[in-house]
Amino acid sequence: MNRFPLWKNLLIVAILLVAFIYALPNVFGEAPAVQVTPTRAAFHADARLVQEIKDELSAAHIPWDDAEVSDDSVKVRFQSTDWQLKAEDVLQNRFRDGYSVALNLISASPAWLTAIGAKPMYLGLDLRGGVHFLLQVDMQAALDKAVQRNANDLRSQLRDQQIHYSGLDISHQNIVLHFADAATRNQAASFIAHNYPDLMFNPRDNGTDFLLEGGLRADAIKRLQDSAVQQNITTLRNRVNELGVAEPVIQQQGTDRVVVELPGVQDTAKAKEILGRTASLEIRMVDESHDIAAAMQGQVPFDDDLYTERNGMPILVKKTVLLTGDYITDASPGFDQQSGQAAVHVNLDSRGARIFRDVTRENVGKRMAILLVEKGKTEVITAPVIREEIGGGRVQITGMESAQEASDTALLLRAGALAAPMDIVEERTVGPSLGADNIRKGFHSNLWGFVAVVGFMILYYRLFGMFSALALTANGLLLVSLLSVMQATLTLPGMAGIALTLGMAIDANVLINERVREELRNGNSPQAAIHAGYDRAWGTILDSNITNLIAGVALFWLGSGPVRGFAVVLCLGILTSMFSAVTLSRALVNLTYGRRHRLSSISI
Repeated sequence: MNRFPLWKNLLIVAILLVAFIYALPNVFGEAPAVQVTPTRAAFHADARLVQEIKDELSAAHIPWDDAEVSDDSVKVRFQSTDWQLKAEDVLQNRFRDGYSVALNLISASPAWLTAIGAKPMYLGLDLRGGVHFLLQVDMQAALDKAVQRNANDLRSQLRDQQIHYSGLDISHQNIVLHFADAATRNQAASFIAHNYPDLMFNPRDNGTDFLLEGGLRADAIKRLQDSAVQQNITTLRNRVNELGVAEPVIQQQGTDRVVVELPGVQDTAKAKEILGRTASLEIRMVDESHDIAAAMQGQVPFDDDLYTERNGMPILVKKTVLLTGDYITDASPGFDQQSGQAAVHVNLDSRGARIFRDVTRENVGKRMAILLVEKGKTEVITAPVIREEIGGGRVQITGMESAQEASDTALLLRAGALAAPMDIVEERTVGPSLGADNIRKGFHSNLWGFVAVVGFMILYYRLFGMFSALALTANGLLLVSLLSVMQATLTLPGMAGIALTLGMAIDANVLINERVREELRNGNSPQAAIHAGYDRAWGTILDSNITNLIAGVALFWLGSGPVRGFAVVLCLGILTSMFSAVTLSRALVNLTYGRRHRLSSISI
């Protein structure tokens, strides 16, 4: 009556053994490390790179514990943060070009655990330490950029369609097209309505000047604002990947803000520099037809901008942007083969390559300016003369002052241009010591709660209380192992979820024990009481856990951030508690009492 078959007992033992192995890495914690990531397609994270890193560290007399290739990078583990910081300086000097060197934390688990995929849970910002940024997107700049892009496209398309216009002006996100007669204006209006669904134009007459005035539609503006935030989130995620941060949190907050949390980041200044920069590339033509001296006196032509080159010489650049960083597929630092100066090698996609080829073909003998736009400040990097048509989609940008500048610029261009500038409106740093204090407090709260529950169960239910305590211990083990296998991020709300789950899990055992007591009071034999107690309590346990599971799913579906983390722990804990409270505790009861044919009493 109260016996499990051998296969079921063996299956329970196997589940607990696997759970123990995959929960074990959390005991070892994390160790300081340096991560070296190739940033050029020609470089790879392989055994050769590992050996080069080991040779550099040996030459500098810096001890290391382990070096491994993981996720297209080499991670070297050290015994202390002092050796970690010294190793970073050494590796930064050695692998300055073509590699990204960043501080990191990696698992300190033995190699055999790592080999079978057993890894610890990631720790959130509040437990591990790190930096928190709140960035705000400049929506006005995003809309201005969209209007400018559509205006440039209109110029080329109307010219290709041989629809002659006398002028195109942009004012306050409005585009004004000028025509010599109404028939041409109507032809242009029909072409725009058919090919530019995001634009809406209205005709207006101004004497002999026939105008089309318009701009972006309301639905297009809403869509552009949403896409600007999403593109910036994608770009920030790419930049964070360059920093080698494990489990970053990058999510939208409100309509125009983005939250970035980087757990474990120790080089906060570098993180702020990379995330806060809004560099994008622009290619424009140099205006050599107007007097530069007059422009310096304040008489800047309407269609031009006055800048200063890096050599201090003034330069007039046309406002029309021919090509932007949106067309870049890859960028890597390097050197100019002729001059030996630091440079950035840029690869363009097919459309960008076609545009660049057409621009260089039509402007041979003229100067072309390559500008880097960052936080509203535009800098002319170089302005070479176009000697010949350039095809193939590969562009070399020279004029870099140092190899480090070339590396930083390549990183920003490779990660993608931000759709709009972003400003850091809030910055918060959580130190590792504060994170360790949160871990200690969270662990102690779970431990003392567990001890209190176990003590009550043993005092009140005696041996059956001991079975419940063992089942509760297994429940915690199963929950931790599941979170580790899923590589979930544990935060303070998650630790609260573990404490709540352990407290709720004991309810099922209370129901079972009380049901067994009731059966004994009704005059049933101990064996019959055990059997009836488990069978008849199962329906109530299932109903209560399903209602809790529905609440957990609702929290996960409607919540965000820490709320979702709490919901994940809660839902997993409900599932593990149903197994441990019912199946595991009954297996222990069966092993203790099930083989006794004549049982006079039980300890409950």
